[in-house]
Amino acid sequence: MTAYAGATGTTTTMEKIRDAAGDGTPPARTTVQTYRDVLERIWIADPLPGHVPTMSRLNRLTTSPKWYLADPALAVTLLDVTPAKLLAGGEGDVAIPRDGTLLGALFESPAALELRVFAQAAEATVAHLRTKTGDREVDFLVEGHDGLAVAFEVKLAELPSAHDVRHLIWLKERLGERLVDMVVLTTGSHAYRRPDGVAVIPLALLGP
Repeated sequence: MTAYAGATGTTTTMEKIRDAAGDGTPPARTTVQTYRDVLERIWIADPLPGHVPTMSRLNRLTTSPKWYLADPALAVTLLDVTPAKLLAGGEGDVAIPRDGTLLGALFESPAALELRVFAQAAEATVAHLRTKTGDREVDFLVEGHDGLAVAFEVKLAELPSAHDVRHLIWLKERLGERLVDMVVLTTGSHAYRRPDGVAVIPLALLGP
């Protein structure tokens, strides 16, 4: 569980999670798979699938899941990280390669939970999108049965920059009218729309 918590918000492989578990000797693959199956059945482990394109120009995407627990508080407890450690960029006791900080991944976790609840009510699906080379990534893509989608990025910042929205713009260029909106979820207090068309919404204001 601690190794899984350390992988929060990443697309690392189960092999790396398995290697991080145990005390120098990783558990057997069959044991890891059994625990994973049980944790997913009781909704403690809640991985987010990778986007599988059907009617788009996207290709060479990874289908590896992004790892989440049912509540980011579980990850904080398992990793034994304090607020001071998080603000200092601390990763806890398990070293799992990640893009960005553990704090950013924990901030992304409630966004994943909320988007999946709202999408289920709208009979839509949620996935993450990442190229196999890792040079392009969108945190969440919510897609309806009609093929129309909304893309979300989550940023641990109040005011996102052009650099923060570059992958959303890239995705818009490829999906065209199928991507009906682009959104950045932030730590801010006000919602607005950027000149490039990207909506900026504080996570605290996110709603159906």
